[in-house]
Amino acid sequence: MKTQILPKFQNATRIEKKSKKLPLIKRVIEQKYLLLMALPAIIWVFIFSYAPMYGLYMGFVDYKPGGPFFSSFFTSEFVGFKWFSYFFESGDFFRIMRNTLATSFLSLIISFPAPLILAIAINEVNNRYFKKTVQTVSYLPHFISWVIVANIFLTLLSAEGLVNNILQGLHLIDEPILFFQEGKNFWGIIASANTWKDMGFNSIIYLAAIAGINPNMYEAAKVDGANRFQQILYVTLPALKPTIVILLILALGGILNAGFDQQYLMQNDMVLEYSDVIDTYTYRYGLQNGMFSYGAAVGFFKSIVAFILVVTANRVAKKIGDNSLF
Repeated sequence: MKTQILPKFQNATRIEKKSKKLPLIKRVIEQKYLLLMALPAIIWVFIFSYAPMYGLYMGFVDYKPGGPFFSSFFTSEFVGFKWFSYFFESGDFFRIMRNTLATSFLSLIISFPAPLILAIAINEVNNRYFKKTVQTVSYLPHFISWVIVANIFLTLLSAEGLVNNILQGLHLIDEPILFFQEGKNFWGIIASANTWKDMGFNSIIYLAAIAGINPNMYEAAKVDGANRFQQILYVTLPALKPTIVILLILALGGILNAGFDQQYLMQNDMVLEYSDVIDTYTYRYGLQNGMFSYGAAVGFFKSIVAFILVVTANRVAKKIGDNSLF
């Protein structure tokens, strides 16, 4: 019996290796329909993500607008790391980095586990109509503009807003809390807004991963006497580990991306000391003040740090376990 099965596996292995050795042109022809389907996305990524990368050169020159863009861009004086040094030595560096890291880490701590918890909770619900309703309601905030979300939070957290009215009605406070006039509150507000907006949409990935778990594993856990919580702890979470690791690596890569829209729309002069992050700082100096080279250098620094964080997190994940992004 073994002598009959072994050659079949050997033939299958030969076929698989042979398919991998096919010339590139032949593989393109065989997969032409799949490539055509992916072509619009490839073009979009190239135009909006890769084509603008030539602007990174601006961070190494003293660019002054005037005349044809490309001629003034490539003939500008090369200054090396002047703008990077200017940023590191400025009095704003530690304040900007503090605000960016604090906002991002707080958002990561709150918003990263929230979609996972929501997905598990939705999966545990047996009522199909209730489940669909919760999914729809939780997905909607993702598609709402940050302009609207910012106005919602500004209204809810104002001195006469719903939050202060409830707290005063419960006699928890005597005077209204001025949420947007005290800088110490701003990081928590941004983290809460990020979580509320994207929690439902981000849970889709976890729901898809949960749907791929073998039902026999739950049946085996039931036979062993596991309750619902134990099934989550010993079946669902271990099965979701690869997904959690990959999403965590990607989230760490964007740790300096505290967000421009929400910061810019909710900040004011009274909380600027705590709300000014790399994105708003780059916008203010690069566009409003016309320091294009300086803004490009600060943005490039952010990209370098993000790349280092992704590579480092990926290597750590690979050493700790078998799951990694690349």
